[in-house]
Amino acid sequence: MKDFLLGLLDWIYKKRCYFCKSSKESVKMCSKCYDELEFLPVGVNRKVFENEIYCAGVYDKNLQKMIRGLKYHGQKDLAYYQAKFMWEYWQKLEFESDFQIVPVPIYESRKRQRKYNHMELVALEFSKLSGYDVNFELIKRIKDTKPQYKLNKAQRMLNLDGAFEVNAGKYIKGKKVLLIDDICTTGSTFEEMIKTLNASGISDITCFATTTPWES
Repeated sequence: MKDFLLGLLDWIYKKRCYFCKSSKESVKMCSKCYDELEFLPVGVNRKVFENEIYCAGVYDKNLQKMIRGLKYHGQKDLAYYQAKFMWEYWQKLEFESDFQIVPVPIYESRKRQRKYNHMELVALEFSKLSGYDVNFELIKRIKDTKPQYKLNKAQRMLNLDGAFEVNAGKYIKGKKVLLIDDICTTGSTFEEMIKTLNASGISDITCFATTTPWES
């Protein structure tokens, strides 16, 4: 009876694709719209303090809408598709190391206002796909920074100065740190996090963003 009722509810409230509005597959992102996502060439996108940064896709069309929908419009189901997209790119890198996934943290009051950290949701989905552990406790944001998108490189670094705090006791020994974020523009957020981790003796770090506005 329970399965029947759940099936009935699924039929009544059939999901529509957030992108094309089709209800044919009853999913938040249909296969046609997912297949339109564009990957970047596989390889290092840039480096910060000799730490490699990888970016999976082109910040355009459906990928842009996916990131904004999850981040600003409460579309939590999109975390799975964002993680899936990142995972498909990540597999092509053929890393043999074991990682602990550390999503970029947001300030606590902003998290309460939004009711979630979008990158924590992506990290959980990426963990299911990769088998890597998730580490939400290694680093936290202790400064309520301004939005970065209107700032130049120098302003971004000043804005982020002292923004993070590391709890070295939560580091999972023997596992590299995989910092993940949605958009890597100048690399300032990764740079500040790396600097803060380095100051605590943690240096085995790789950075991974869903997208970047340009190729470097």
